[in-house]
Amino acid sequence: MTSSRFARRLAGAAAAALVIGAGALATAPSAAAKANLLAIDKVALHEPGLQVDVTYSCDPGMNHQLVANAAKLGTSAHDESVAAGTIKVGKLVCDYNSHAVRVPLRTAVGSHFAKGDRVKVTVFYFDDEGFSYARQETVAGL
Repeated sequence: MTSSRFARRLAGAAAAALVIGAGALATAPSAAAKANLLAIDKVALHEPGLQVDVTYSCDPGMNHQLVANAAKLGTSAHDESVAAGTIKVGKLVCDYNSHAVRVPLRTAVGSHFAKGDRVKVTVFYFDDEGFSYARQETVAGL
């Protein structure tokens, strides 16, 4: 009998914690829940490299860059094709709202992309101290 009483108390405590957590989430400001998010909208071939359309939101006063990297799938280590692009701090609008930006990606020397290639694209914020966060990835066909 003691174990079932303990189980009921444990279940009651878990339910109370769930209700309190849901209440805290429901009363949190919507702007705070939306900040520092990234979404990859589109990846396209754009000579001489690639371009990635990104929807982002960030906190006011944030001092980070938005970085996009792409790597062609199905290649060996010696035939790797990669591209990268950055949107600098001054070009980002950080006001908690969602904004769209097109990130042009430059290819590395020896890299090449063509119509029909499949690429893995990663976008993230990068700060002055070398930390990255809000990472999003997708695989897309060109």
